[in-house]
Amino acid sequence: MFDLMLLYRMANWCYIHRIPIIPSLCRLCMFMFHGSRVPAKTQIGKGTKFTARGMGVIMNGDEVIGENCQIGHHVKMLRKNPYKYCAHIGNNVYISSGAVLMGNVRIGNNVIIGANSVVTKSIPDGCIVGGIPAKIIGHTADLDYDLFANSRDRDGFADYMVEKK
Repeated sequence: MFDLMLLYRMANWCYIHRIPIIPSLCRLCMFMFHGSRVPAKTQIGKGTKFTARGMGVIMNGDEVIGENCQIGHHVKMLRKNPYKYCAHIGNNVYISSGAVLMGNVRIGNNVIIGANSVVTKSIPDGCIVGGIPAKIIGHTADLDYDLFANSRDRDGFADYMVEKK
C-alpha cells in the first residue's frame, strides 16, 4: 500500500503550495493504513525514513526532523505544557521503537535513542540514551559499527550465546 513517508511528502507539498483537501485526505490515509499522525506542517529532512512503514507514529506538527534519520514504529513526539514548541531533531538520529519525546527538547546530531525511552531533556551530539527517563548510557564514537549502514550481505545466523565461567 502507501508508505507513510510518501503520504507525508504529498501532504507537505500540498500544504506548502496551499492546495486544500489533499493534506486532509493524506492524513486520513495515514490514520487508516498506518495508525499514524504526521501533520503536513511537520518539517522532515531528506533521507529520513520510518521503520515498519511508520506504524503508530504520533507527531504534533511543530517538530523539526533533520536529514538521514530513522524513526521506529510507535514513536511519539508530544508537546509538554507550558512549552510552545515540540522536539527539534538533528541529523543522523536513530529513534528506536516505542520512544517518547516530551516537550521542547533538542536532540543533537548522531544520536541513538533506545527502545521505549522517555526523553524529557535535551541530548547533546553523539550520545546514546536509554531508560525512563532517558539517561546517557554511551557515545556513538565508541561504536565499532555503523548503525545506518544496514548491510544485508551477511549469510547465516548469529553466533550462539556462550555462558561465561
